[in-house]
Amino acid sequence: MGSSFAFPLSQGTRPARHCKTSFGARDFGGFQDCFFRDSSALMLLFLLPCEEGLVCFPFHHDHTPIHTQKQWFRETFNHLFAIANSAEAGDAGVHLVSGWQIFQSTPTEELPFWADVVLGFRRMTEAELKKFPQYVFGQAFTTLKCECPAYLPWLEKRIKGSEGWMLTRRIDDLWELYPSFDIVVNCSGLGSRQLAGDAKIFPVRGQVLQVQAPWVEHFIRDGSGLTYIYPGTSHVTLGGTRQKGDWNLSPDAENSREILSRCCALEPSLHGACDIREKVGLRPYRPGVRLQTELLARDGRRLPVVHHYGHGSGGISVHWGTALEAARLVSECVHALRTPIPKSKL
Repeated sequence: MGSSFAFPLSQGTRPARHCKTSFGARDFGGFQDCFFRDSSALMLLFLLPCEEGLVCFPFHHDHTPIHTQKQWFRETFNHLFAIANSAEAGDAGVHLVSGWQIFQSTPTEELPFWADVVLGFRRMTEAELKKFPQYVFGQAFTTLKCECPAYLPWLEKRIKGSEGWMLTRRIDDLWELYPSFDIVVNCSGLGSRQLAGDAKIFPVRGQVLQVQAPWVEHFIRDGSGLTYIYPGTSHVTLGGTRQKGDWNLSPDAENSREILSRCCALEPSLHGACDIREKVGLRPYRPGVRLQTELLARDGRRLPVVHHYGHGSGGISVHWGTALEAARLVSECVHALRTPIPKSKL
């Protein structure tokens, strides 16, 4: 395994000590960072390094109930909205952004399940659609933009301010953490193929461009989710690709040409963009987010593991909601560890 993986670790029944995490994003694309303020509270950031500026759009998961997806998205949106309305917004890299999602044919569901979560959701007018002559239907709304290069250090600062430690450590087997830790939260993304024996998770390669085009102020997203223009504070992100099973982390020149061509078709002014940079990352995808507890057992020893990975390309849109669920599972593990095992009566 070429890099270490991210493991948030908690100290269950032992006296409180600093938690440890490890990092390594290049091998699996999903860069996660977790922190336990205490045994019942977890804060998690799920990032895609290939897309340093992410706009909150829910991605439909066929294997997750709609009401669950909506809850995760709402909890994440509320969390980020509170940051955007605070004095910390600039440091955290979280702000509101308005724009359009457009379709070449009218979607089956004109009113998506998340319409009442974002702000000001409405159907685009005929006048607005004239900007996109190849499209027949569109949605206008305001959502949140999360600048990950700022958001991650901001969360890290909060962790360290609460006496947390962040250390790099290579792990090849979850049992290496026993007995130093009572509970493990596995956020290892593609690393779970080896660490958790999960053959269902695989990479979805994403390539994007970062360009200088400060006149672009609104996001534009094709309804397929494959072509998008996301303005940020320091650059505009143009996307993208969605290549299943592709582990290649090197930029592909043809991909870059296709991305630029598709985005210029949506926003012709991008022909004047400059300082074009390529970014590549691997999104950890599986049929459904794995968010569950597993009790590992070996030679009479037990190690509770809370699995929390497989968000694919929609991690930033639900990261806080799924983290709250992971925290609930950790609390259950802590409670079980603290509950005395009844002695059998002979």
